[in-house]
Amino acid sequence: MEITELHEAIVATDSELNGSSFSGVAMRDARFEDARMSSARFDHIDMTDGIFSRMKLSRARFTNVDMSGVHVENATLAGGTIQNADLSGVSVSDCDISGMRIDGYLVSDLIAAYRKNV
Repeated sequence: MEITELHEAIVATDSELNGSSFSGVAMRDARFEDARMSSARFDHIDMTDGIFSRMKLSRARFTNVDMSGVHVENATLAGGTIQNADLSGVSVSDCDISGMRIDGYLVSDLIAAYRKNV
């Protein structure tokens, strides 16, 4: 089915839309709930002020993204990698940092050395 120049809300419930494509569409205030979107691809998307909760993003890849001002809470990043990222001004608190490394150095060792010299 092909829909062009539609200007009204669509409600799809208990549907299979595998292989669907959306291009050049405005979807402000759209809601996806209990959706299985494994292997979905999002490219050149503005999701400013989006809310993401109870999501599984295992093995997801984020490249060339602007996440300035992002708030991450109650998340698991175990085994993840952050590479070539601007982390200026980032605050990390109340987190399990066991095994976390920055440029190959264990963060726990860096904190211990800092506390020893303060």
